Amino acid sequence: MRPLKRRADSPACEYGILTRLEKGAFFLQIKYSEGSGTTAMGGREKTVLLDEAATKRAIVRISHEIVEHNKGAENVVLIGILTRGAPLARRIGKNVENIEGKTLPTGYVDITLYRDDLTEITDMPKVKRTDVPFSVKDKDVVLCDDVLYTGRTARAAMEAVLALGRPKTIQLAVLVDRGHRELPIRADYVGKNIPTAQSEVIAVRFNETDGEDCVKLYEYD
Repeated sequence: MRPLKRRADSPACEYGILTRLEKGAFFLQIKYSEGSGTTAMGGREKTVLLDEAATKRAIVRISHEIVEHNKGAENVVLIGILTRGAPLARRIGKNVENIEGKTLPTGYVDITLYRDDLTEITDMPKVKRTDVPFSVKDKDVVLCDDVLYTGRTARAAMEAVLALGRPKTIQLAVLVDRGHRELPIRADYVGKNIPTAQSEVIAVRFNETDGEDCVKLYEYD
């Protein structure tokens, strides 16, 4: 947590948090004391890649592909990678229920428990709870995440699943694949492939977490 200097004409700033994102950029959160909320700064918005309607269509298509690939949904369970993999998993689950009439078991995993660079994040890491209230043994586990980038988050999530048991398969569903893989990992279901530069960041926004449904492209200097 890092205090920020402020101009005389700006609202009182309580704190600023600079976070290095796995997606390949820095994110600055500023909390103001005059009720103005939390603001993201530092990047230029270049374009909207998916609007609300296109985001919905992509998730519906992923849901149909999961049902088709697994010849139904009888053995499928969903695990969302926090944060925005969670609403993606819930939406896929709702779509599959509409298609197949079956409610899919849905859980969540926080990969900060398993990051191989965990000690670089903080000297005293806080272990967060993984919420998977069902057995993954012999199941077709579909991991859900918003963006696939280097593959490190997906690998860590797979390790988290394997720590819970031995599934029949582990599959990966992502809303956006932006390239730049560092590990031999690919998604089984992709909403949209979007080639990007290293200086660019894909921002997936969901109503549940951000108050809107869209995918935006930002550029950082």
